[in-house]
Parts: sequence; C-alpha cells; structure tokens
Amino acid sequence: MSRIALLSIPVALVLGSTSLAIAQTTPQATDQAAPMAGANSFTENQAKDRIEKAGFTEVTGLRKDDQGIWRANAKQGDKQVNVSLDFRGNVVAQ
Repeated sequence: MSRIALLSIPVALVLGSTSLAIAQTTPQATDQAAPMAGANSFTENQAKDRIEKAGFTEVTGLRKDDQGIWRANAKQGDKQVNVSLDFRGNVVAQ
C-alpha cells in the first residue's frame, strides 16, 4: 500500500468521527409553523416519550386532536405549560 493511502485512512476516520459528534450534539430545529396539522402516526406512548425527551416533565392530559396534533399539559422547569407534538415530531410549548 502506498504511503498516501496509509495516511489517508486515519484522516478519514478523524473527519468522519468529528461529523458524527456534531450531528449528535446539534439540536433538531423546530419548524416555524409548528405545530402543523397532519396525519400523525405516533402512539400515545411515543408522543409522551418525545415530549419528555424535549425537556418537559409531568406530562398529563395527553390527547390527539382532530388535526392530528398531540396536546398535553406539562412542566417546563417550574412553569406549567401547554405542549403540542405534531406529525413531524415538532414539540412546541404554548
């Protein structure tokens, strides 16, 4: 194997792992129009899990409305808020 080929392997590994680390730490952007109506395929448990992973606690009263948006009451820090989850996975406090 040539010297250039041998040197390119570690460089590729370093660059590849750096982009993976960036992808894992970059927060997912929320659509500006969220929550958006649409056919929502999340189950109730999946919806609650997504809301909790977005940083909300004490999720109660979870229900899916006629526009396909999951809505609930939850705590964000020490503040009680209304929260929504749309079909694209956008979690929005209102």
